[in-house]
Amino acid sequence: MKTVGFAAYDPKKPLAPYAFERRGLRENDVAMEILYCGVCHSDLHTARNDWGWSYYPIVPGHEIVGRVTQVGNQVSRYKVGDHVAVGCMVDSCQECDQCKKGEEQLCREGNTGTYAGYDRFTKEPTQGGYSKHLVVREEFCLRMPEGLDLSKAAPLLCAGITTWSPLKTWNVGPGSRVGVIGLGGLGHMAVKLAAGLGADVTVLSRSNAKEADALALGASRLLVSADSDAMAQAHDHFDLIIDTVPVKHDITPYMPLLDVDATLVLVGQVGPMEEFNTVPLLLGRRRVAGSPIGGIRETQEMLDFCAEKNILPDCEMIRMDEINAAFERMEKADVRYRFVIDMASLEAPAAV
Repeated sequence: MKTVGFAAYDPKKPLAPYAFERRGLRENDVAMEILYCGVCHSDLHTARNDWGWSYYPIVPGHEIVGRVTQVGNQVSRYKVGDHVAVGCMVDSCQECDQCKKGEEQLCREGNTGTYAGYDRFTKEPTQGGYSKHLVVREEFCLRMPEGLDLSKAAPLLCAGITTWSPLKTWNVGPGSRVGVIGLGGLGHMAVKLAAGLGADVTVLSRSNAKEADALALGASRLLVSADSDAMAQAHDHFDLIIDTVPVKHDITPYMPLLDVDATLVLVGQVGPMEEFNTVPLLLGRRRVAGSPIGGIRETQEMLDFCAEKNILPDCEMIRMDEINAAFERMEKADVRYRFVIDMASLEAPAAV
């Protein structure tokens, strides 16, 4: 399958058009035309090789909404014309204990990333959703629920499941007290989803500049982390704090805010963190944890929940040729709160 996309050719160069081939369909594969693709901070990190595992050329994009164009002869869940979605992974071993319990993101052999990964059979590099077409194993193709706005849903496939998974892991529901550090692409979804589950939600921010936004998204209040008196009054207040900050930072000020046996879960920063003081951790039997995306079953559950509750990311639509400007704006946090690429803007669609 010949297709076109936008790729990074070098960590220091802008993304540019790229013609390439997708693999032919296997018996259990689904082929789709990509309609929308969200822009994740991980795309920027990968394009610039910030994590050291990029290859070039590489096509980013793992928040994908599309329409089925072809299916393998063993595919039973989807038919041509169905609206479907793909998130951060396209395969796993399917045999280990984690895969068998629906936690493919924790596959013992490592899941296969939608991009920056390698096909389990051909070993060719995987390429992501900044392109016209995608081929994916049926088990990693998600059903788009009726009524969910396709043009806004794409960021649910990463930002949505990244924040939904810890909410479910730590059993958030009515009466839960949830704090969200940071109000960006991940943070705004954490607020919406936690509020949708019935939690009392507090946004933690360095100033009160985002208070109106926090309340509009469903938070009950904003707590200014630079206000020592307000932080002291919030001592022992939270059952769960979701830390969405995507850069190295100190979590020490937030530890006393956790109740006994409560957890601060990191979902934003990938890499080194500042040293933190263990005193509040030990004295309050508090926990620091990390959480990646969720599994396929959990992701479908999240999509269905968002359709039921009409929860969608706040998005700004862009053209494919605006991606480099979007990357620059994303670095400055100049987006409320996710970019989505209208893939109809990608020129010269390839013949399938």
